[in-house]
Amino acid sequence: MMERREFLGHMARATVAGGAALAMGRRAWPLAETPVRLLDDLRSLIRQTREGVAQAVNSALVLLHWQVGHRIRTEILNKTRAGYGEEILSTLSKELTADFGKGYSWPNLSRMVRLAELFADREVVVSLSRRAADCAVDAYQ
Repeated sequence: MMERREFLGHMARATVAGGAALAMGRRAWPLAETPVRLLDDLRSLIRQTREGVAQAVNSALVLLHWQVGHRIRTEILNKTRAGYGEEILSTLSKELTADFGKGYSWPNLSRMVRLAELFADREVVVSLSRRAADCAVDAYQ
């Protein structure tokens, strides 16, 4: 893999050669700064794309967690916290943790159910998750 100094040196040599090419009418880098500006622009593009992907993933996870909590709350717990419901939550947790990892532990499933209790309307959750993602990006910048 090419080191940064080596890359910039290579780009500078290409720029100098490009100056000669420009004089002869061929297409080349118009300014000595162009390779550095290109590198900066590409870095910015990569960072912005990563931030957008992170926002989308976070929003999707919040909605997924709400949906999991909502389904457990309405279909299993019947909007109550009966003793058998806690046992079912434990069983669900064991099965989901085996399939998908620690993110579906009993405490996490309990939080998902609590999320669904606190925000009964799906559209409110969608709106809040988008706003939270926007705030996180603003704080990052």
